[in-house]
Amino acid sequence: MSDIDRKTRGRREAYRAFQTIDTRWADNDVYGHVNNVVYYAFFDTAVNRLLIARGALDIHAGGVIGLVVETGCRYHAAVSFPDRVTAGIRVARLGTTSVRYEIGLFREDEAEAAAEGFFVHVYVDRETRRPRPLPDALKAALADLA
Repeated sequence: MSDIDRKTRGRREAYRAFQTIDTRWADNDVYGHVNNVVYYAFFDTAVNRLLIARGALDIHAGGVIGLVVETGCRYHAAVSFPDRVTAGIRVARLGTTSVRYEIGLFREDEAEAAAEGFFVHVYVDRETRRPRPLPDALKAALADLA
């Protein structure tokens, strides 16, 4: 069972790579905190920014793309604009055609996650949308995250 399935808050040291994301004024909802749907955008931004930086994702011309087939989030504490969020990233499962990414969102410099989530990418051919084995560049980019 992975750490995000527990009811306790995850800690920074449980994650392998980090991306910083600034909240925006528009992220807050009428209750004065970042709306729940924005957390999913943070997950997507953090993982894709990491993959691009590591040379594993060509969003415009890559032959293989990742499609989200499952996602979830557990909220522990509020985040509000103008907080800075650090997204911790790890890989819980590296399959033949899929990857389960787990992300912890940390408010400012806090050690415990404000939220923890996951999503599963199935990698498919850009044109046919049929599953394809993970490219070697992707496996290499994720090797230290598992």
